[in-house]
Amino acid sequence: MTNLRAALAQINTTVGDLRGNTAKTLDYIDRARAHGAHLLAFPELTITGYPPEDLLYKPHLIAENRTCLDHIIRHSQGIALVVGFVDSDDHGRLFNSAAVIHDRRLLGVHHKVHLPNYGVFDEKRYFLPGADSPVFQINDTLIGANVCEDIWFQSGPTNLQASAGARVIMNINGSPYHRGKGREREEMLSARARDNAVYVCYTNLVGGQDELVFDGGSCVFSPSGDLLARGKQFDEDLLLIDIDPDLPHPTPPPLPDPFPDLEEVYEALVIGTRDYVRKNGFKKVVIGLSGGIDSTLTAAIAADALGPQNVVVVTMPSRYSSEGSIADSQILANNLGIELWNITIEDMFQSSLDSLAPHFAGTQSGIAEENLQARMRGILLMAISNKFGWLVLTTGNKSEMAMGYGTLYGDMAGGFAVIKDVPKVLVYRLAETRNARSPVIPQTVIDKPPSAELRPDQKDTDSLPPYDILDPVLEAYVEQDKSLTEIVDMGFDKEMVQRVIKAVDRNEYKRRQAAPGVKITPRNFGRDRRMPIVNHYRGF
Repeated sequence: MTNLRAALAQINTTVGDLRGNTAKTLDYIDRARAHGAHLLAFPELTITGYPPEDLLYKPHLIAENRTCLDHIIRHSQGIALVVGFVDSDDHGRLFNSAAVIHDRRLLGVHHKVHLPNYGVFDEKRYFLPGADSPVFQINDTLIGANVCEDIWFQSGPTNLQASAGARVIMNINGSPYHRGKGREREEMLSARARDNAVYVCYTNLVGGQDELVFDGGSCVFSPSGDLLARGKQFDEDLLLIDIDPDLPHPTPPPLPDPFPDLEEVYEALVIGTRDYVRKNGFKKVVIGLSGGIDSTLTAAIAADALGPQNVVVVTMPSRYSSEGSIADSQILANNLGIELWNITIEDMFQSSLDSLAPHFAGTQSGIAEENLQARMRGILLMAISNKFGWLVLTTGNKSEMAMGYGTLYGDMAGGFAVIKDVPKVLVYRLAETRNARSPVIPQTVIDKPPSAELRPDQKDTDSLPPYDILDPVLEAYVEQDKSLTEIVDMGFDKEMVQRVIKAVDRNEYKRRQAAPGVKITPRNFGRDRRMPIVNHYRGF
């Protein structure tokens, strides 16, 4: 049996850009052919991009997707391909599919058998499950092609294809990132290769799509479960490997380690921000810079994602803004090489207080007056956005989003929430991670107690538990669905946990109006966690 040179095209597709995705596919076919590849696999739903969601209800998109597949088939001279597309039957029913193509012929199609319908996935909304798991002969080697979730099942298509004689499994994926996901994948793939005594070639999508990030990390495992090759993380790549089907235990080569945990999270935030901004047609972004840790980290991520020339930050001091925060904002802007505007809101604030004074007479100054400042800053940022066509990036973190510690139409106003899924304690760790590359974030920003600076001497801990206590409680309640009793049994104060749970439940209406943001945890607000706004259930 002759060797098989396999190639994995880890590409960054754009949902709905069928022609652009097809052009990129053709380019990678040419590259792989030039490297002598016999077989080339692309990510899940290569042509439409992933996930296409309700675009799948447009019949003309389905038809155009098939036309694009025909164009790819005609371009496949001298090479075999596995390409993701949307197949349909005579009744218009849809299938998430892998086309197996060889030398200008469509050899057959695998319809995804296991359709995920949890977390961020809604595939049963659109697709029917496949019933068959065919195998194909490429270069004297029997291969099986299947799609993403299919390989996660021990007795699924991979097992059936191996039982039918397949020596190599080509698994094509649109597998979204969350922290630690790469390790989980590789452990599963190693077990699947070893259990079925097959080579597993895993091709994953890369890039950002709305809240989702796809981290790449395409890989190949031997029949003994050893990792033989790994693609880049968070970048396009063409991964090539020579497979000898008669050699079940090849010696694994030395491979570079994946990104360390916090570097990986930071890179996910960078690529998620970059692709959201660019794929939506924006060139520059504007950020309200308070001098606090959240807006500072957001500005650093934006500068790394888009280039400092495409980031403008605006400091908008009021009577409560500390001199330290203003100075820290200027230092950060200088360190990053980004443009800083200084626009005071003091006159606007006083004018609004004067206008409201007859109606607020006899009341205590409080949240309404505090939030006026945040909303004035939102007005200014949106005015700048309208004038210049720049996207406003908001700066709230997951801990604040959970507790409702943000102002609607104020600091929550904007087009994309970069750190929306990043708990506060992790915000600090990511700032330190960024500074390990080059010290751009002032240490004073990292060291100072967090504050919204909307009243004299305000601290976040005036309204919230300390973040090192709050974040584990939020993780238990929001991401793990633990009950009050279970969280208290973890060692937390019952009254505090009750207060946290009430705040999370009460503020769903705010989160529903928040901008989308990069998903980096196993369960984010929005796509993963979908709670009713009107909700009288209480778990205590």
